[in-house]
Amino acid sequence: MRAAVYRAPDEVVTETVAVPEIGPGEVLVRIDTCGICGTDLKKIHTGSHSAPRVFGHEMAGTIARIGDSVRGFAVGDRVMAFHHIPCGKCFYCRKQTFAQCEQYKKVGTTAGVGAAAGGGFAQYIRVMDWIVGDGVTPAGLIHVPEDIPFEQAAWIEPVNTCFKAVRLLHLEPDDTVLVIGQGSIGILLAALARQTGATVLTSDMYPERHAVARQYGLEHPLDARGDVVAACKAATEGRGVDVALVAVGADALIGQAMEAIRPGGRVMLFASTQHGTAPFDPAAVCMDEKTLMGSYSASVAIQQEGIGLVFDGYRSGKLDLTKLISHRFSVDEAADAVHLAAHPQPDSMKVVLKL
Repeated sequence: MRAAVYRAPDEVVTETVAVPEIGPGEVLVRIDTCGICGTDLKKIHTGSHSAPRVFGHEMAGTIARIGDSVRGFAVGDRVMAFHHIPCGKCFYCRKQTFAQCEQYKKVGTTAGVGAAAGGGFAQYIRVMDWIVGDGVTPAGLIHVPEDIPFEQAAWIEPVNTCFKAVRLLHLEPDDTVLVIGQGSIGILLAALARQTGATVLTSDMYPERHAVARQYGLEHPLDARGDVVAACKAATEGRGVDVALVAVGADALIGQAMEAIRPGGRVMLFASTQHGTAPFDPAAVCMDEKTLMGSYSASVAIQQEGIGLVFDGYRSGKLDLTKLISHRFSVDEAADAVHLAAHPQPDSMKVVLKL
């Protein structure tokens, strides 16, 4: 099979590799579509993970082979696979902080090259038994109906992560929300926030992205090159917004978000996945009672609801996420795809590989 293999920092090479073998309770999936996620790009750029390995986890395709004892799935079934699923029993699972579960931190899908890393940048992936599940209790392998294209189904995992962040905020219809960054994930966060009835302001430096955002009902664009904080205060009788969602991994924007929210408001960090330090005013947290919080990865507690958002959103047209895909590349063009995704242009949104 063909696979885009991470070989060194900023080096992804398309190679011919062996199709991964599967064992009892496992399935082999022929990938159709895999999105390129910002977390994959950070790992490729920083060299934080050993090489070789095959990244990619926003994926959907067709079951090509099933292992012994697999129940509930058959060859030819259309599926998507979560690459992380928690144990459901540990301290963190009991607290519903699933991303901190030790089993959750293990990757359950692989292309069979090096350590498991998702594998969606390859034509076939092995889905491990705890992701497949027992055929009775839902786990991480999800059936995709015939009327849902793979390019929509590949959004199930990122939609879950965004939906988790929005749910943690407990937004109300009289809230005003600022979403900083209008890449595909920023638009998705803003669209989900809008579904709560809140007023959503969106900040980005590219008018082309605001034009895409309008397709999802986002009608309050702010030019990120201007005074975003002043615009937020002007929209809220001088108070500041109730919530700021930071959908860009730039520490400098944390300060802007803290200034944009009202006393008692909240800042949600969604893209800050690299360790470091960021300055903020501690008195704003203490005296102004502002809250700085974060959300990372998916939640099984909202898994079925998130799947429903993807399927029903496509059928109704209200959350057709295929419209966020701006560029499609073959696996042999993976290096170009990764480069574009890592260096976004005004007209680039979601970049996917078609396997």
